[in-house]
Amino acid sequence: MTVIAAVMVAVLVGLGLWQLQRRDEKHALIAALTERLAAVPAPLPPRDEWASLSPARDEFRRVTVTAVYEAKPDARVFSSGSALRTDLAGTGAFVFAPARLANGAVVAIDRGFVPDGQQDRAAQTSPDQPVTLTGYLRFPETAGMLTPHEESAKRLWFVRDHRAMAAAYGWGEVAPFYIDLESPAPASGVPKPGPLQVHLKDDHMQYAITWFGLAVAVLIAFGFWLAGQRRA
Repeated sequence: MTVIAAVMVAVLVGLGLWQLQRRDEKHALIAALTERLAAVPAPLPPRDEWASLSPARDEFRRVTVTAVYEAKPDARVFSSGSALRTDLAGTGAFVFAPARLANGAVVAIDRGFVPDGQQDRAAQTSPDQPVTLTGYLRFPETAGMLTPHEESAKRLWFVRDHRAMAAAYGWGEVAPFYIDLESPAPASGVPKPGPLQVHLKDDHMQYAITWFGLAVAVLIAFGFWLAGQRRA
């Protein structure tokens, strides 16, 4: 019983310490993301630096670039809201479209949110008009085990994987990242781009207290058991 109690306490204390470590990491992540989201937009890094960009260092960097939307099919990613935008409600889709830079490279643009029932109002691409875009560097998501498969014929997706979209709709080779558009918004207001905000859950202290509390409960229970053994 002593060995069992010692192992349980060690495991529970370890879990509590792990949650405190995760809390420190989460606070550092929130601080980094808040700084990136509030920074002044910088020019998009040159093409020869794209391969060195990474989510850990560069996700959510604000950038600006001039590009021309291409007259190719767009793709729509189903969404029931956004953890990064408080101005969206209800179900709809984020519209992804390819845009060509002056150097010939193609970058996928998340043009913003289209609520259900307003798909017909969504702005069409304007292939002859360069536009200056401001947004955030984002990197593709990976589908989970429960993620539905895309419906390519309907241009409906359930994960933000712009490289798979590019392959499906003939966008050509695209940058390893996409740009989550902040501005400008189309005259119709649809799709609706907008600024991002950090809204990450931070429950690690509560979890740590729970694990430490369970460790104390095991010690108390072991103390009662030990006292009973001595009386016997």
